[in-house]
Amino acid sequence: MDFELVIVTGLSGSGKSAAVDALEDSGFFCVDNIPPNLLTTFLKLAQSAREMKQKVAVVTDCRAGGEEMGTLTNALAQLNGIGYAHKLLFVDAADETLCRRYKETRRRHPLLERCGNSLEEAIRSERELLLPARQAADYVIDTTQITAAQCKARVRELFAGREKEGINIRCVSFGFKYGLPGDADLVFDLRCLPNPFYEPELRPQTGLDMPVRDYVLRHEQAKGLLPHLLSLVDYLLPLYREEGKSQLVAALGCTGGRHRSVVFAEILHKHFEEAGFSVNVYHRDITKQG
Repeated sequence: MDFELVIVTGLSGSGKSAAVDALEDSGFFCVDNIPPNLLTTFLKLAQSAREMKQKVAVVTDCRAGGEEMGTLTNALAQLNGIGYAHKLLFVDAADETLCRRYKETRRRHPLLERCGNSLEEAIRSERELLLPARQAADYVIDTTQITAAQCKARVRELFAGREKEGINIRCVSFGFKYGLPGDADLVFDLRCLPNPFYEPELRPQTGLDMPVRDYVLRHEQAKGLLPHLLSLVDYLLPLYREEGKSQLVAALGCTGGRHRSVVFAEILHKHFEEAGFSVNVYHRDITKQG
């Protein structure tokens, strides 16, 4: 196989279109709505085309029919068996978010009729059908609390001009009051540390500001936690790489996601960067107030 292949799937309404747009911007030739049992046939035709680009992305989802998605796992195994290396990107979102998006756009869910015209049941049924694909995914992007533009940026981080091979690491700061990141692999709770929020002069600042950083790191609790945290991730990372994991999302949370979690996410980002990994940092709730 002489081209890079990305297979995109996920929940209807989760943002697959935004992901495909970003892949196209990154130089991929994208084909939408290919049934799983036709993947091998399409790729053989694509490989034989003289003008085919070296980067190909294929979208397969429940629009092809719910029963068809049950064959996706077998189709992926078949691709591996005949030497078609690929990466599987799964785009996800919370059920409540998907339901709201469908009601806002007034589009019909592809499984609506077979689920008695119940949107909630259609979403639940689709999630069940796609569970094996999510479990097998190399990359998962949860769009519950991000915009289409942020989804595109995440796809570009993963696939545009990747010079470094191996695992892609993302350090995410977040606030527990706004919910856990849906795509987190590791979650660290920093609410045990002294909170700058209760210092009036520090409250309007964030963990990107030096006074907040100094406040968080000068306490004994943080001084004791930091080396253990770095030692733990250094121990875990080779295990994830041996497993063949392509993406690792380390989420660090505090109450509001503006102070302690930001400080530690920046430290973890720098730690991985200095070790030579492909890594980026994202502060999900840093702009939220109250």
